[in-house]
Amino acid sequence: MTETKMPGGRATPIAAYAIVAALSAGLGFAAIYAMRAPTDNSTVEKATSPSQPAPQSNAGKPATGANPLSTGDMLTFVFKKSPEPLPEITFEDGTGAARTLSSFKGRVILLNLWATWCAPCRKEMPALDRLQAEFGGDRFEVLALSVDRAGAPASKKFLDETKVAHLKLYVESTSRSVGTLKAAGLPTTLLIDREGREVGRLAGPAEWDGEDAKRLIRSVLK
Repeated sequence: MTETKMPGGRATPIAAYAIVAALSAGLGFAAIYAMRAPTDNSTVEKATSPSQPAPQSNAGKPATGANPLSTGDMLTFVFKKSPEPLPEITFEDGTGAARTLSSFKGRVILLNLWATWCAPCRKEMPALDRLQAEFGGDRFEVLALSVDRAGAPASKKFLDETKVAHLKLYVESTSRSVGTLKAAGLPTTLLIDREGREVGRLAGPAEWDGEDAKRLIRSVLK
């Protein structure tokens, strides 16, 4: 993937994000989202574009992978063959304190990578907030991690604009976690078990407060 110059002359290897940033404001939910599907469920490379809009819902469609929970709104959720350890990433919470993924061990985590310029991220954020309101607690948290280079002020403004009431502010403004976690685009959401292992992931936006998502999360909370 070619490098792209970001504001201030810094280079970043995630050219796909620059494409999304340039187009998402005008294209909304149908903005280009380049994603390389993991090999666990499928080896087919996928991309959505303005001429091929992203589907709004997969409700009622059968599972594509071996896991029956990959169905409906979770149709594109790709399970690992078995939960896999994740590399450590470091970020900051709303107070500026350093946090790591390992500090959340003992809870099931839905890790959502997002940025303020990502229109699909704005679309799905309220659903993530509603999911946190219903499931959040000692056993589960939606960890919505901003990888926006604009940092905490812009990320907080985004959450305020989307009327988020239950999600905490977490920021990783270097965007290194995108490469470390091998996310192919934004948004990307990882489901992580109590041991800090990745159960699977979904590339692109989803209805995270829908029944299909809740069923998936309950299966890991058991």
